[in-house]
Amino acid sequence: MRTEFYQTLNRQAQALLQGEDDLVAAMANFSALINDSLEDLNWVGFYLYKDEQLVLGPFQGRVACTRIPLGKGVCGSAASEKKTFRVADVHQFSGHIACDAASNSEIVIPIIRDNRLIAVLDIDSPKLARFDEIDQIGLENLVFSFENALFG
Repeated sequence: MRTEFYQTLNRQAQALLQGEDDLVAAMANFSALINDSLEDLNWVGFYLYKDEQLVLGPFQGRVACTRIPLGKGVCGSAASEKKTFRVADVHQFSGHIACDAASNSEIVIPIIRDNRLIAVLDIDSPKLARFDEIDQIGLENLVFSFENALFG
Protein backbone atom coordinates (compact mmCIF):
# COMPACT_ATOMS: atom_id res chain seq x y z
CA MET A 1 0.00 0.00 0.00
CA ARG A 2 2.75 2.49 0.89
CA THR A 3 4.66 1.44 -2.21
CA GLU A 4 1.60 2.34 -4.29
CA PHE A 5 1.39 5.68 -2.45
CA TYR A 6 4.94 6.51 -3.51
CA GLN A 7 4.24 5.42 -7.09
CA THR A 8 1.26 7.78 -7.21
CA LEU A 9 3.29 10.57 -5.62
CA ASN A 10 6.03 10.00 -8.19
CA ARG A 11 3.52 10.38 -11.04
CA GLN A 12 2.28 13.62 -9.46
CA ALA A 13 5.86 14.89 -9.15
CA GLN A 14 6.60 14.04 -12.78
CA ALA A 15 3.48 15.93 -13.91
CA LEU A 16 4.40 18.89 -11.69
CA LEU A 17 7.95 19.05 -13.06
CA GLN A 18 7.10 18.44 -16.70
CA GLY A 19 8.38 21.28 -18.84
CA GLU A 20 9.90 23.18 -15.89
CA ASP A 21 13.55 24.06 -16.37
CA ASP A 22 14.05 26.56 -13.53
CA LEU A 23 15.79 24.79 -10.66
CA VAL A 24 14.47 27.08 -7.91
CA ALA A 25 10.86 26.87 -9.11
CA ALA A 26 11.09 23.09 -9.41
CA MET A 27 12.63 22.75 -5.94
CA ALA A 28 9.98 24.98 -4.40
CA ASN A 29 7.05 23.01 -5.82
CA PHE A 30 8.74 19.64 -5.25
CA SER A 31 9.33 20.38 -1.55
CA ALA A 32 5.73 21.63 -1.20
CA LEU A 33 4.40 18.45 -2.81
CA ILE A 34 6.33 16.24 -0.40
CA ASN A 35 5.44 18.39 2.61
CA ASP A 36 1.73 18.25 1.71
CA SER A 37 1.73 14.52 0.92
CA LEU A 38 3.69 12.87 3.74
CA GLU A 39 2.65 12.75 7.38
CA ASP A 40 4.74 13.55 10.44
CA LEU A 41 7.14 16.00 8.79
CA ASN A 42 8.32 19.33 10.13
CA TRP A 43 10.79 20.34 7.40
CA VAL A 44 11.27 19.54 3.71
CA GLY A 45 13.72 21.34 1.51
CA PHE A 46 16.89 21.63 -0.45
CA TYR A 47 20.44 22.65 0.22
CA LEU A 48 22.37 23.58 -2.93
CA TYR A 49 26.04 22.77 -3.31
CA LYS A 50 27.92 26.06 -3.79
CA ASP A 51 31.51 27.04 -3.03
CA GLU A 52 32.36 23.74 -1.31
CA GLN A 53 29.40 23.98 1.11
CA LEU A 54 25.64 23.50 1.23
CA VAL A 55 23.54 26.66 0.99
CA LEU A 56 19.87 26.82 1.93
CA GLY A 57 17.48 26.56 -1.02
CA PRO A 58 13.69 26.36 -1.36
CA PHE A 59 11.97 24.68 1.59
CA GLN A 60 8.79 24.20 3.60
CA GLY A 61 9.03 24.60 7.37
CA ARG A 62 10.61 26.73 10.06
CA VAL A 63 13.66 28.93 9.70
CA ALA A 64 16.68 26.75 8.89
CA CYS A 65 20.46 26.74 8.95
CA THR A 66 21.72 28.82 6.04
CA ARG A 67 25.05 27.10 5.39
CA ILE A 68 26.29 23.60 6.17
CA PRO A 69 29.91 22.51 5.65
CA LEU A 70 30.49 19.28 3.74
CA GLY A 71 30.90 16.36 6.12
CA LYS A 72 29.02 18.10 8.94
CA GLY A 73 25.65 16.88 10.20
CA VAL A 74 23.36 14.55 8.29
CA CYS A 75 23.11 16.85 5.24
CA GLY A 76 26.83 17.49 4.98
CA SER A 77 27.61 13.79 5.43
CA ALA A 78 25.14 12.71 2.74
CA ALA A 79 26.55 15.37 0.43
CA SER A 80 30.19 14.44 0.96
CA GLU A 81 29.52 10.71 0.55
CA LYS A 82 26.98 11.23 -2.27
CA LYS A 83 24.61 8.71 -0.74
CA THR A 84 21.33 8.70 1.15
CA PHE A 85 21.51 9.01 4.92
CA ARG A 86 18.47 7.78 6.88
CA VAL A 87 18.77 8.54 10.60
CA ALA A 88 16.24 7.15 13.09
CA ASP A 89 17.40 9.43 15.94
CA VAL A 90 19.34 12.54 14.92
CA HIS A 91 20.38 13.13 18.54
CA GLN A 92 22.51 9.97 18.29
CA PHE A 93 24.17 11.12 15.04
CA SER A 94 27.70 12.33 15.64
CA GLY A 95 28.02 15.97 14.64
CA HIS A 96 24.27 16.51 14.21
CA ILE A 97 23.40 20.14 13.46
CA ALA A 98 20.23 21.08 15.35
CA CYS A 99 18.54 23.65 13.13
CA ASP A 100 15.18 22.76 14.71
CA ALA A 101 15.15 21.12 18.13
CA ALA A 102 11.78 19.52 17.26
CA SER A 103 13.42 17.30 14.62
CA ASN A 104 14.08 13.75 15.80
CA SER A 105 14.61 11.77 12.59
CA GLU A 106 15.86 12.70 9.15
CA ILE A 107 16.48 11.46 5.64
CA VAL A 108 18.80 13.24 3.22
CA ILE A 109 19.07 12.30 -0.45
CA PRO A 110 21.76 13.77 -2.70
CA ILE A 111 20.87 15.17 -6.12
CA ILE A 112 23.63 14.25 -8.52
CA ARG A 113 24.25 14.89 -12.21
CA ASP A 114 27.20 13.36 -14.06
CA ASN A 115 28.60 12.27 -10.70
CA ARG A 116 28.59 15.93 -9.58
CA LEU A 117 26.74 16.97 -6.45
CA ILE A 118 24.04 19.56 -7.23
CA ALA A 119 22.08 19.65 -3.96
CA VAL A 120 20.54 17.50 -1.25
CA LEU A 121 16.89 16.96 -0.41
CA ASP A 122 16.51 17.11 3.38
CA ILE A 123 13.38 15.84 5.15
CA ASP A 124 12.94 16.06 8.93
CA SER A 125 10.36 14.62 11.28
CA PRO A 126 9.49 15.22 14.93
CA LYS A 127 8.83 11.45 15.17
CA LEU A 128 11.70 9.10 16.01
CA ALA A 129 12.39 6.49 13.31
CA ARG A 130 9.87 8.16 10.96
CA PHE A 131 11.59 6.93 7.79
CA ASP A 132 11.98 3.27 6.88
CA GLU A 133 13.27 1.39 3.84
CA ILE A 134 9.98 1.86 1.94
CA ASP A 135 10.21 5.63 2.50
CA GLN A 136 13.84 5.63 1.41
CA ILE A 137 13.14 3.76 -1.82
CA GLY A 138 10.06 5.88 -2.56
CA LEU A 139 11.89 9.15 -1.90
CA GLU A 140 14.97 8.08 -3.86
CA ASN A 141 12.68 7.31 -6.81
CA LEU A 142 11.15 10.77 -6.46
CA VAL A 143 14.62 12.33 -6.52
CA PHE A 144 15.49 10.25 -9.58
CA SER A 145 12.41 11.68 -11.31
CA PHE A 146 13.44 15.17 -10.20
CA GLU A 147 16.95 14.69 -11.63
CA ASN A 148 15.56 13.37 -14.93
CA ALA A 149 13.04 16.21 -15.26
CA LEU A 150 15.59 18.95 -14.61
CA PHE A 151 18.79 17.53 -16.02
CA GLY A 152 17.61 15.00 -18.61
